[in-house]
Formats: sequence, C-alpha cells, structure tokens
Amino acid sequence: MLIVNSKDPLKIVFFGTPEFARFCLQELFNNGFIIKAVVTVPDRKAGRGKMYRKSAVKNYAENNGFLIFQPENLKSIEFVNNLRNIGADAFVVVAFRMLPKVVWNIPELGTINLHASLLPNYRGAAPINWVLINGERLTGVTTFLINEQIDTGSILIQEEISISKNDNTEKLSDKLLNIGAPLLIKTLYSLKKKIIVPITQKQLGNEKLAFKLTKENTMINWDNSLKQIKNLVRGLSPYPGAWTNLIVKSSSQKIKIFDAEPVYETHSYPTNQILIKGKKIYITHPEGFLNCKEIQLPNKRRMDAAAFLNGHKSLVDSTVF
Repeated sequence: MLIVNSKDPLKIVFFGTPEFARFCLQELFNNGFIIKAVVTVPDRKAGRGKMYRKSAVKNYAENNGFLIFQPENLKSIEFVNNLRNIGADAFVVVAFRMLPKVVWNIPELGTINLHASLLPNYRGAAPINWVLINGERLTGVTTFLINEQIDTGSILIQEEISISKNDNTEKLSDKLLNIGAPLLIKTLYSLKKKIIVPITQKQLGNEKLAFKLTKENTMINWDNSLKQIKNLVRGLSPYPGAWTNLIVKSSSQKIKIFDAEPVYETHSYPTNQILIKGKKIYITHPEGFLNCKEIQLPNKRRMDAAAFLNGHKSLVDSTVF
C-alpha cells in the first residue's frame, strides 16, 4: 500500500461507474486521499423487474458517506458550479463518459484518467474486450490527462502486463485492477510533487481501437478461424457473451457461448453442425471442432456442457449460423 503524505493529502473528485472504478475509488480512499465528491451515472431501470439499479461506485460512495452527484447533463451550470466550489486538487476518471472541457479544466492538477490499455492503442469504450478479441499477448494500463478528444491526452505513466491464453475479460480485468489502482495513486502523488512530465501521444495512424460492443460485433462469424472464434468467446466472457443462432428442427434461437476450446482435427462432417460426443458439445468447422464448454439459452442460466445436455436432448442434427 502506498500511503500519501498525510500532512498534505490530495483532495479529489472521483468520476466512475462500474466495479473496476469502484475498486480504484476504494484504493484511493484507503491510501489517504480526501474524497470530496463522487460523480456517477443516474440510477437506471434494469433487469426483468425494471427496478432502479445503482452503480457499483454509488453503492460504495453511499456506504462511506461521500457527497454524490448523478447529473444527466454534465454541462449544467449548477453541476459545474458545485464542482468549482468543492476546491479539489484533481479530478480522477475511471470508466466514465466523456467530460466537457468546462468540467475537466477545473482542478489545478488537471483531470486524470485511468485507461485499461497501452495508449495510443485501444482507445474507446471496451479496451479489455478488444485486446482479447484481437489475440494480443500484451496489454496494460495508462494514466493520462484528459483533453477535448477521447483517450488522446498526454500520457503520464504506463505499466505493461502479459496476457495469458486462458484469460477472459473477468480474469484480465482483475489483473489490470491490481496494477491500475497503484498506478493511479503513484500518478497523483507524482503530479503533486511535480516529478512527472506529461508526454504527448504520438499519432501513428494505425492504432487499434476499442469499439463499443454491439449486437453485430459480438456475433460469432463461423467463417473465421477457430483461434479467432475462441478469442471472440473469451473476449466477451463473462459479459456480454459471444452469440450465434442455433437451429433445431427448423426453429431458431439465440445461444451464447462463454467458454470454448478449438480441437484441430480432420473430419468429413458438414460445417456448422453440432455433434454430441459423450458429455461434450462440438461444433464442426473446416479446421476441426469448437468444443463448447459453457453455454446459455435465452432466459436460462449459464451451464457447462454436461449440465446443459442433461436437460436438452434435442441438439442432435442441429446447426449454427
């Protein structure tokens, strides 16, 4: 644990929403930073019951008595004036939407963003997903100063880690959190001590992007290689899940695959056909088979292949597309 100077602790406003951000907020608080306020998204209706759901950051902020803002409009005069009056040394952003200049330009030390990639690669909404989908072997975290464009501000500090072949988004996110939160603390401390020099991002023109995940780019393309399909599956697991259309006796339904492994083997089966081998579910492919280890039908829980087959005997002669 890196403890900041308790005689002169930094005062910050924290912007964030998901669990990744909540962990960073917790580490800042535990390391002696003064949390002047927390900004997160408004409560949204979610789930089948359409109940209002709070963000992970809001739950933590409430439990610790922090001042909370949930603005619909980040440019509202009232919200901006409230931020100005707080007197924070720095703003910290982790997994939040783009801030307007009237907000990020307020604090003396600037507004620092923690991004889960090695910028300038994988700018955008889903960097952890896309490094896995693209089969990268290295990734990391970057702290940078926010400017007018998304993820293009001057870099402060970066740290690199290796990606394991067994990593999915959950496992990789945990790894990045373990280096990201300390890096954020180090960045703030270094800015305070004026021992860090921001470095302008070089625009190479061939940077890889982290596009927002959509129905279209999370669908499995069975024309891709088995390696590409496996990478898509692990890059979308446990959320939102890579999906395909399952055809059983001329009826179609959407099925998600959360864990899969290529089996490279010569065979004479038609492609895109489901085969049941013991307690395993295979999908035929020109390179061999995709061993589907964990799957989910609509409105059903995720199940491993053996459990799925116990309740679904009608996969024989079914196909996917």
